[in-house]
Amino acid sequence: MSSSLAHPPGQAYVVGGAVRDALLGRPHGDRDWVVVGATPQQMLDAGFLPVGRDFPVFLHPRTHEEYALARTERKTAPGYRGFVVHAAPEVTLEEDLLRRDLTINAMARAADGALIDPCGGQRDLQARVLRHVSAAFAEDPVRILRLARFAARFGDFSVAPETMALMRGMVAAGEVDALVPERVWQELARGLMEPQPQRLFVVLRDCGALARLLPELDRLWGVPQRADYHPEVDTGVHVMLVLQAAVALNAPLAVRWACLMHDLGKGVSPLPGRPKAGSTLSGGSEAWGHSTTPKDVLPRHIGHEQRSVTLAAAVARRLRVPTDCAELAAVVAAEHGNIHRCLGFGAEATLRLLQRCDALRRPERFAQALLACEADHRGRGGDFSLRPYPQRPRLLAALEAARSVDAGAIARQITQQGGKPSAIAQAVQTAREHAVARVLVQREEV
Repeated sequence: MSSSLAHPPGQAYVVGGAVRDALLGRPHGDRDWVVVGATPQQMLDAGFLPVGRDFPVFLHPRTHEEYALARTERKTAPGYRGFVVHAAPEVTLEEDLLRRDLTINAMARAADGALIDPCGGQRDLQARVLRHVSAAFAEDPVRILRLARFAARFGDFSVAPETMALMRGMVAAGEVDALVPERVWQELARGLMEPQPQRLFVVLRDCGALARLLPELDRLWGVPQRADYHPEVDTGVHVMLVLQAAVALNAPLAVRWACLMHDLGKGVSPLPGRPKAGSTLSGGSEAWGHSTTPKDVLPRHIGHEQRSVTLAAAVARRLRVPTDCAELAAVVAAEHGNIHRCLGFGAEATLRLLQRCDALRRPERFAQALLACEADHRGRGGDFSLRPYPQRPRLLAALEAARSVDAGAIARQITQQGGKPSAIAQAVQTAREHAVARVLVQREEV
């Protein structure tokens, strides 16, 4: 392919995130381009590779950066798919930029380095404000999730009051209810991996979207907890602090999701005549009372762990959460209390905890569960963030000891002696208990 094929027809401009991040002095990945004054056939003739299904997008034949033809959009139906796209040579760069979500994403750079900023994006970057470009923002509910994700990325940016008002109107109009589960999960997952993921949920809560997308989480705000264990008291505030702690621990996505789900049961209580903890829900949390733990029990939340398991599973089904995230959330929701209390466990109880978590077969997942529990410990008010968490190294050492037992050798020895299969299982269990007991004693002696 000749070098001439590296140049698009028409005029090409760098747009969006690359322009924004360069102005912020932040690193950026691949650049996105908009091409003005070209047709799809001209792009193909220049050697660009078509990839867009709903509108003309092409890949550069060598750099593989995306080049999209300038386009406008017109709303035709509810939800984020209800658009008609118009891409033609006569569409201007300014028209293309006006269809974008936020002013900070609606800037372009020309080939000579000139900044094209028809919506005041540079001004809002300097003011640290997330502001919608136009009323067309309200036509796409995904933009609420995207704005919340940018709030999690840019921790010192505020949401413009008029933009927050617009988002609240979108929620009231039912636009958020039209979002498909896969897109909600995609944006939540990306937001959870931002530097301040708690801000994503604060923004969603402020505009009312969290109550529609994750009512199980939204209900946690205002639910009190024991101040001696939780100086921050409020359960919703606690979960956000846990997310912050997970970031400090450099936790992966599955751990952050487990942190988000671990205390859902504190926001509901079983209703008389409805399924109790441990039952299976087919959808959301309709089998639970929307009131919190009864007032005569507060600020304790007896049995919240199993309720959290059930609710987290319902959320995972509804949002089609990946299996690794859903399974880890179930383990952490069920066992975080026991993991916190494990310093008082002997060898037998410790081994049972390991086995309930399936830690011997899945040690990597158990290590992630312990990371989530450490975040839960550190995600409290007072000085909890500074306190050590010896439970994690203790249980990792116990797991290593239990897994060091050669079950195959024990089975062969008992079989050679004419023993029954039941004797093999008991002998392996006893050997593991002894191995765990030795390591626990060693840790106490240090």
